[in-house]
Amino acid sequence: MANSDWLARLRAGTVIPAHPLALTAERKLDERRQRALTRYYAGAGAGGVAVGVHTTQFAIRDPKIGLYRPVLELAAETLGKSSDVIKVAGVVGPTNQAVAEARIARDLGYQTGLLSLAALKSQTVDQLIDHVRAVAEVIPVFGFYLQPAVGGRLLPYQFWRRFAEIENVVAVKIAPFNRYQTIDVIRAVAESGREIALYTGNDDTIIVDLLTEFRFSGSVKRIVGGLLGHWAAWTKRAVEMLGRIHESSWEIDSLWLQMAIEVTDSNAALFDAANGFHGCIAGIHEILRRQGLMAGRWCLDPNEDLSPGQMEEIDRVCAAYPHLTDDSFVRQHIDEWLT
Repeated sequence: MANSDWLARLRAGTVIPAHPLALTAERKLDERRQRALTRYYAGAGAGGVAVGVHTTQFAIRDPKIGLYRPVLELAAETLGKSSDVIKVAGVVGPTNQAVAEARIARDLGYQTGLLSLAALKSQTVDQLIDHVRAVAEVIPVFGFYLQPAVGGRLLPYQFWRRFAEIENVVAVKIAPFNRYQTIDVIRAVAESGREIALYTGNDDTIIVDLLTEFRFSGSVKRIVGGLLGHWAAWTKRAVEMLGRIHESSWEIDSLWLQMAIEVTDSNAALFDAANGFHGCIAGIHEILRRQGLMAGRWCLDPNEDLSPGQMEEIDRVCAAYPHLTDDSFVRQHIDEWLT
């Protein structure tokens, strides 16, 4: 079962970047820069890192590439056993694969598995619940509602209500990019009476998610943090922002609402919303490349790169919102991270 120390930190709410994959020009793992990224997230104050998730590129599981275990192992080794950074492992595929990945993650010291159901397109709610239970027997489960636009599936309220009753479910990343579906998850958790940490993955409404108080059946729920690809870049600012939101007791004013628009506008550029998110990983890589944390924005798939016009959009938001960037922080520490 879950260890109380890390679980208390998870429930309090924190910044969990989705860890990218640093590659050489030959599209091989760049271990030096991969470690530097992990050190950057820890140094920026992130409370966790999610490795082996979409931002890390699902192709790491291809037997010809074989990077799932090595990448998880590298992050765990870089953080060290004494680190307070929560280690979240991406867990995907049909039940046999998901259970095998959960075992790898557990054996490497990961506290929880972010469980994607994207591969289970045709399964019934009963079958999905059986799948979750099988993984939960191996590692505490961090649920994941992935938007259909990037490979997820619709998951009804009935699924989330039963999901919330599974004992070793500890958190949910809510990322359907849809308010109706977001409410389904939060209402289900509220009505379950369980203490399950709610995290936003809704890149189009990060700030509003974190500011909103949800009330259902006499229960008050808040989204306490985020597990986001968007937070894989400019992480120091994300940590500061979440800290201010927590300190303000989630009071909303016009400045926060303006910040919400700025963050969403920035995300649209980095995640390539105009082109169905085709360049979302490359967009994050481009920011990290500009900062010197990555040598290039190469992805495992040579066809995966920025979309036409995306570079200009990234230039625009960088110029428009310099207060959202952490370039000076990275410049100050990058040499030690790359050592």
